[in-house]
Amino acid sequence: MSWIKTISYEASKGKLRMLYDRVKGPDNNVDNIMLSHSLRPHSMEGHMAMYKYCLHHTGNALPKWYLECLGVYVSFLNGCGYCVEHHFQGMRRLVADDARSDAIRAAIETGQIADAPLDARQIAGMSYAKALALDPASMAESDIEALRAAGFDDGEILEINQVIAYFCYANRTVLGLGVNTEGDIIGLSPNNSGDPDDWAHK
Repeated sequence: MSWIKTISYEASKGKLRMLYDRVKGPDNNVDNIMLSHSLRPHSMEGHMAMYKYCLHHTGNALPKWYLECLGVYVSFLNGCGYCVEHHFQGMRRLVADDARSDAIRAAIETGQIADAPLDARQIAGMSYAKALALDPASMAESDIEALRAAGFDDGEILEINQVIAYFCYANRTVLGLGVNTEGDIIGLSPNNSGDPDDWAHK
């Protein structure tokens, strides 16, 4: 589950139980990435707020499947299989085309992003994701100009940036604490974008 002690749903109480009740899925299942925060519930609260607002909020203009696609790519680049598996299944559900989803994943895994069934604008966002995830100190204003030239407005660029930044955080949480998928229900997410306070995984 993880390399540090965690508190199960059954053993939780107080604020931790309240947070578990907000994020749990079927049969009181809490994803291991959230369980890894159990010794410091306030950090779980911050993590979930960031996750929900970056990926599952009606204020976003970009389609949710594409934000998940960026997350899968960043997680693959960072070597975080946990997040790849969870968010690929979320992306697959949203794309609703298994062949297309599998082709996107194949392009990610082979490093041939240009071959993915994505349009030129989406490919540009993926290129920005790779640069920011792997070499953040190299970023320059020209990277933003390239996204504008591809057709993104500045609000959409901010969405892309925040999704990449969130996944780098989540990947390092998982990798640094040894979080694995044992016992998780893969692919659940807080999909009720209309309610920012609804964190339930469905």
